[in-house]
Amino acid sequence: MLFDDGSGDRERVHGTWREFFSTESFRYRDGADPSARAALAYDRLREVNSLVGGVESLARDPRMLASLHEWAAIVDGGGGLCTVASIHYNLFLGSLLDHGGTGARDLSDFTSMRRTGTFLCTELKHGNDASALETTAEYDHESDGFILHTPTPGAQKFMPNTSPIGGPKSALVAARLIVEGQDEGVFLFLTPLSDEQGTLPGVEVQLLPFRSGAPVDHCLTRFDQVRLPREALVESEHGRIDEDGRLFSNLGNRRKRFLHSIGRVTAGKLCMSGAAVGASRAALAIAVRYAEHRHISGARAGQQVPLQAHRSHHGRLLDSLATAYAMTFAHRETVTRFIGHSPEEREGVERQVAVMKGWITWQARAITTECRERCGAQALFSANGLADFPQYTEGTITAEGDNLVIWLKAAGELLFQPSTESREEEELPLAARSLTDLQFLRDLLADAEKLWRTRAGAALRRGPAGDPLGRWNTASSAALTTVGVHAVGRAADAFLNAVDRTADPVARELLAQTCRLFMLRQLDRYTGDLLAAGRLTADHVTALPETAETVTSELAPHMSTLADAFDLPTGFLDALPMLQDSGYGFLPETHPSWT
Repeated sequence: MLFDDGSGDRERVHGTWREFFSTESFRYRDGADPSARAALAYDRLREVNSLVGGVESLARDPRMLASLHEWAAIVDGGGGLCTVASIHYNLFLGSLLDHGGTGARDLSDFTSMRRTGTFLCTELKHGNDASALETTAEYDHESDGFILHTPTPGAQKFMPNTSPIGGPKSALVAARLIVEGQDEGVFLFLTPLSDEQGTLPGVEVQLLPFRSGAPVDHCLTRFDQVRLPREALVESEHGRIDEDGRLFSNLGNRRKRFLHSIGRVTAGKLCMSGAAVGASRAALAIAVRYAEHRHISGARAGQQVPLQAHRSHHGRLLDSLATAYAMTFAHRETVTRFIGHSPEEREGVERQVAVMKGWITWQARAITTECRERCGAQALFSANGLADFPQYTEGTITAEGDNLVIWLKAAGELLFQPSTESREEEELPLAARSLTDLQFLRDLLADAEKLWRTRAGAALRRGPAGDPLGRWNTASSAALTTVGVHAVGRAADAFLNAVDRTADPVARELLAQTCRLFMLRQLDRYTGDLLAAGRLTADHVTALPETAETVTSELAPHMSTLADAFDLPTGFLDALPMLQDSGYGFLPETHPSWT
């Protein structure tokens, strides 16, 4: 069920990548300095490219792109390969293909990876307010080309992978198109950055310090009056320059032109979510197996018990497993909806993609940190597969839109959208409703969203008149809580749909119980609100912790089954030192006196 994404093509979408990343060439390599690790990410990207029959088809296929990130996330903690793959295939190639297809533009250098593509949008001074970026591309009538320039230190492009590491590169640079002194808005310009000898004239690249969790050549990049040919402008109906040097656009609003230019960021959110889901599942597969292998002293003298025997250990992992299942199903449904949406649904779909990216990546950080802690000191070593996951998921939280910022945007939109959350007509009195009833639990999540939406709306209305920022500050905390419970509700719906689709009765009951644990844990923070609103009784509130403990107890014997369903390649897990049969890890050989 975890890999049933509605495409009817599980083997192509997931089997291809699973088999590919199970090979020895993608295992952890120790001892490399940061530059060598960054170069390794590009070498591995070329291996991926050699597997893909049609690179342009991959760039146009959000489902295949997202699954690439799910499986690539297990490689070296996910950071390097996932990062360069997302930039090259989605942001770079995807943007070129979305703006008028291949047309007369020759993409063979990029599809063959003779040149790697990168994407330069955010600037040192402009991150979340990228629409205010300062880099300019001035149209020059005399040459019928453009002059790309970085006018201030704050306009330097901040942290894309632009160094010569990994070979020659080209970039799509987001810059303000200036025509006859008029600012026409932000467009993309295809710009060569380097060749086999290094950076090209006028391009200045400063390598930033390497960061853990993402061994990539992040840089500051500036342009000093770089001349570009006419065809450098990435045109489509949102903007074309005619033979007389005049701009024609079907979008009169400069902000809309900018959003059109960076439209691939939405697919990028799906990729970041996929990577976070994959990292979470890999971390859990490692932690659960370690809990089986590692034995500690038991209650009786001389007794040894596995870590997983303790509720304090398996309970935390089961909570994370339940959340990881919810994340996976939510991601599947979000990708499916994105692929099949109509133009009229675009706004709502893009909001769902953004909301779920925020929720999924935040959960991934919590899960990977929990797994690292549950495996103790051995998990601090990158060779054991866990150490780099928390740092990598930090990157997904910020990439393709900082989570808090995109949730604030979604919060403002949700406040003015009619609520879609409602509970079914109740046949039983409230006191007779059971906390084991999945529909009751989902109804309670709907009630919590409605309560917080109402609270946020009231806060907005009582904010200071004539002060838009002051009014929003009054409402923003409640509005963000609304988005949070809305995301949980969407994840719960996806989980319940997966339960309904499961034909095997044993698997169905196990999934239902896991879904039950997920919703019980999520509801815990809203019990006061629901009690005050008359949606829960005092007996319900009192019984909720015990109910969750009972579900945990019943799931405990099935923890390994739940983790095994993640289908991590056996070769990947077997290669981790702390999961070796000895149970100790890092043991080069057995000493004669130990036999």
